[in-house]
Amino acid sequence: MGHDTMEKPNLSFDRNGAPGKGTPYAQYIKLDELHSLQQPLSEVPAERSFIVTTQVMELLFGQLRHEWTLAQQALRADDLPAALAALRRGTHVQDVLVESWDLLATMTPQEFNGFRPVFGEASGFQSSAFLHLEFLLGNKNAALLKMYQDSPKTLADLTAVLAAPGLYDDALALLGRHGLAVPDTVSERRYQADDAVAAAWRRVYTESEHAGLLPLAEALLDVAERVTRWRQRHLASVKRAMGGKSGSGGSSGLVWLRRAAEQDVFPELWTVRDEL
Repeated sequence: MGHDTMEKPNLSFDRNGAPGKGTPYAQYIKLDELHSLQQPLSEVPAERSFIVTTQVMELLFGQLRHEWTLAQQALRADDLPAALAALRRGTHVQDVLVESWDLLATMTPQEFNGFRPVFGEASGFQSSAFLHLEFLLGNKNAALLKMYQDSPKTLADLTAVLAAPGLYDDALALLGRHGLAVPDTVSERRYQADDAVAAAWRRVYTESEHAGLLPLAEALLDVAERVTRWRQRHLASVKRAMGGKSGSGGSSGLVWLRRAAEQDVFPELWTVRDEL
């Protein structure tokens, strides 16, 4: 009988002088606020799934930004184990992001068209959290900041990221401190593949004195591969739900998504494989 008593959960809580605020769990994760954020504007059932999926992705974008920022800080401190740990945690976040598209996998064009008019020009393309990640990946485009002219805090944040080293820049800087010849790749423009960077990674893969950097190369490739998977799933989901129509934000829809899916992240880590 004593054993049964120990297995029973505690049903009385110290609410720290805040009665009526729910359980400690509800208070900790802001449960009521969280579930109040799903506010469909139509009667189409699929719209709620669309909103939930989008909100989940936004939360995961924020978590991925957190992990990649920690990885950058570790790389700058020459703490490779900490950087690898952060990148590894980030890949798990990326895996969930990729699988998040399953929540929309069965949406038909009729369902999507049923609520598409209610969100007007809103588009995932406008996500500042997503753009922050793109800038960290080296996919920089200053022209996109125009979207945030009425959001000073967001604009300042993205402007800083645009000018700062990205994740790959910090990895290459670490290679430079280990005696590998790499150019200064920090730029406010989209990263372009460089022969000298490819040569540096080739040495990492082929020279024993640089073998300690090989886990970094593979961890970055894990990140890059998952970015491509996410883009491919995005392309497939949009193609299924809306076909080749223009995006709600004015983009060329499938054309833009297909071009993004074909763009390699951290390109030298892919091309160097031709020579290994």
